[in-house]
Amino acid sequence: MSTGGPGRTGSGREELGNDRVGDGERREFGEGVLGRATALVYWHLVVELLLVVAVLPGALASLLLERTPGNAVLFALCLLPVGPAVSAGLFALRDRTRAEGLTPAASFWRGYRLNWKDALKVWVPALAAGVVVVLGLANVGAGGVPGWYAGVLVVVGAGLALWTVNALLVVSFFGFRTRDVVRLAAHYLGAKPLVTLGSLSLLVLAGGIVVLTTEAVFALVAVVWLALVLRNAGPVLADVEARFTDAA
Repeated sequence: MSTGGPGRTGSGREELGNDRVGDGERREFGEGVLGRATALVYWHLVVELLLVVAVLPGALASLLLERTPGNAVLFALCLLPVGPAVSAGLFALRDRTRAEGLTPAASFWRGYRLNWKDALKVWVPALAAGVVVVLGLANVGAGGVPGWYAGVLVVVGAGLALWTVNALLVVSFFGFRTRDVVRLAAHYLGAKPLVTLGSLSLLVLAGGIVVLTTEAVFALVAVVWLALVLRNAGPVLADVEARFTDAA
């Protein structure tokens, strides 16, 4: 990918470089370890609750569907609220280090308002491609489709999931055009291999939780998973800000 890509036309929605807690926050939260720990737990609990609220309509609708490949399109429709919710959750988690008070709900809904359109622009195509992969896997062994094709589809599906993580991270904090988000998300899969490996590990963890328990259990720990995704993506976000934003 050419590093000229988006150039410096993008704008950071937040100042990503400053992770220190402001003086106003210190005065309100207190200097002690207990005060900071309490604020941290409260922030994450509120964001977790709002994540559940944001995806609840689709989650309830999915309960009416049988877990069969034939319902893949309907499941994808049920997952539409997830993309904007994830973006808002990432925004709120990052905003904690700059907030002047305990305002996780305000941060979440601000992130939702800023990012929902851009999040859907990458989330909807990703869901559509995911449906194609699922239907392809369901038809392996039938209609003359060779067995080795399943391996190809698994690799494609993994790459798609990793690209989607990068794309949602970029749209959550930067105001790039969609075509630039597409290129940046793909570029950083190879440019930051350790981050990509970390994202893959977190996706495997999420899949394992769902398979061994239920989607509901994963939903209850989603904010912890998002916090790990955000921490893992630090090098990518810092590089995007340094190279492709006006703030640089």
